[in-house]
Amino acid sequence: MPRLPRRSRGFTLIELMIVVAIVGILSTVALPSFEGALQKARRAELVIAALMVQTAQERFRSNNTVYGDSLTALGVPAATTGRHYTLEIATSDANGFALLATASGLQTRDTACRHMSLASTGIDVVYRSGPDATLANPAAANRRCWSL
Repeated sequence: MPRLPRRSRGFTLIELMIVVAIVGILSTVALPSFEGALQKARRAELVIAALMVQTAQERFRSNNTVYGDSLTALGVPAATTGRHYTLEIATSDANGFALLATASGLQTRDTACRHMSLASTGIDVVYRSGPDATLANPAAANRRCWSL
């Protein structure tokens, strides 16, 4: 069997450790960015669901004297398509309604946008968000949660 030159035999342990270190560094930089993009996509799913609820509420109100007090009455599912947010009608009367969305599963890591609310009173629609049920995000964080 012919003897191969030293360079052709393979990788040294040091070369492999350098590659592992580089991959580790790249993954620590890329993973948070990737997770942020996933959280934003899941919030987009919530925005679509909230608009569906708002449309269903207006349709319900056109046939009744009040807005619907449950998602079942509106014929809307109680969670987003990917089940990353659960939905509920927090308040409802003849003048408006409030929809509350609570993160579930992996979306709970999105701490600033864990709870989101859409409130409609007549022609005004108010979007709120927060890390807890108080929905106390400042305006900039609130825009980040609801804007796509």
